[in-house]
Amino acid sequence: MLYDEVADPASLTPAELRAQYEAELAATIDAVGVDAVADRADVDRDVVAGLADGESPGVTIEDAAAILATAGDAPSKDAIVTELRDHLMMGMTTAVLDVDRLASEIDGEVEPRTVQQQVEGRRKMTLAEYAAIHHVIAERKA
Repeated sequence: MLYDEVADPASLTPAELRAQYEAELAATIDAVGVDAVADRADVDRDVVAGLADGESPGVTIEDAAAILATAGDAPSKDAIVTELRDHLMMGMTTAVLDVDRLASEIDGEVEPRTVQQQVEGRRKMTLAEYAAIHHVIAERKA
């Protein structure tokens, strides 16, 4: 889910990764239907419709997981979010990255404490922030 949909995330920019994630969300929405996804996922219908139309509305990983969970054979939203966070933590371990180094390598101004809270689930993380973190980890592991 999300992180395993891209064969070589290090070869893409964070924006391209986010676009790949959004394409996966759009495919789920296409298969399930905009109204059904909005109702089942409890995500604003305009956001769901925007994703279906190829727009890039700001969504959290929780919203993305809720959308993916609407597919018939998908794990639950909570299981998807847990898997995403575990994947980041394991990636940080194998790439030998701490939050200070990770924060310094992410484009933009982000505090190490913010990154730590996002990875641990104590602070919301947008899909764009997830893409940026995933990209740095993948580059370091490559």
